[in-house]
Amino acid sequence: MTLTIVAVTYSPGQSLTDFLDSLPRATAGDYRVLLADNGSTDGAPQRAAQRPEVDLLATGGNLGYGRAANLGVAATEGDWVVVCNPDVIWAPGSLDELMRATRRWPRAAALGPLIRTATGQVYPSARELPSLARGIGHALFGAIWPANPWTRSYRREQQPVEREAGWLSGSCLLLRRAAFESVGGFDPGYFMYFEDVDLGQRLGRAGWLNVYVPSAEIVHTGSHATANHKQAMFLEHHRSAYRYLARRYPGRRWAPLRALLWTGLMARARLAPPVIEFMQRRAASRPTRSEPHE
Repeated sequence: MTLTIVAVTYSPGQSLTDFLDSLPRATAGDYRVLLADNGSTDGAPQRAAQRPEVDLLATGGNLGYGRAANLGVAATEGDWVVVCNPDVIWAPGSLDELMRATRRWPRAAALGPLIRTATGQVYPSARELPSLARGIGHALFGAIWPANPWTRSYRREQQPVEREAGWLSGSCLLLRRAAFESVGGFDPGYFMYFEDVDLGQRLGRAGWLNVYVPSAEIVHTGSHATANHKQAMFLEHHRSAYRYLARRYPGRRWAPLRALLWTGLMARARLAPPVIEFMQRRAASRPTRSEPHE
């Protein structure tokens, strides 16, 4: 069986080369790579498409992560498909380990590996679904008090064992095609962020499982395509958070709550970046402590 890896690209630069170079060590099986390109201007996807195992799909513009991923999956075949960012590096055997886990979890619809940052820290990529209480606690205290109980409950950072999760990071997902298609894939209403949270929720509601497989490992080197647009992306993150939470509280009855959520999230989007940058500088001067992250 040939497995297809769909990577959504937007001027990925050198990271795409590193990604492709790591794949032969990640699996002993046959694979192809489909680059769903959202209008790159650096030429990296076009150069990568010269490799015999790589195909290029131009989406027609910067459609956002979920919409491009949906187009990529629709253009492939097979019972399983990987959707991932092009700025990940696969550890040896990691893709094969994810595939082995599908036999241990016959109801798994999405499986995700352990994710390390470029500095080697374990990123909390398998989390609980954000409830209102967890969301407010994490939003208020996550940057200034990383060990607060709401953030710890949401991230489940102390459980690096193979297990079910509420949702898995969309930076790297092995997806059962039948399950993915049965829930309509990623919601195209999310341009970036929270499309993976929303997918995890809908898969769970449909009776499928999201499974964390820490015996498979990747390194996520960072969002190179958005590095020069941090403020805009932070704002987009909060818009997506509002979309997710607001849809959990529909109707006139919850209108005051939705208004409060919008006001609070937009205020945090504008006020939190300086606080987070300060905490990151503090963390950088104390290498034994973890950097705060969303």
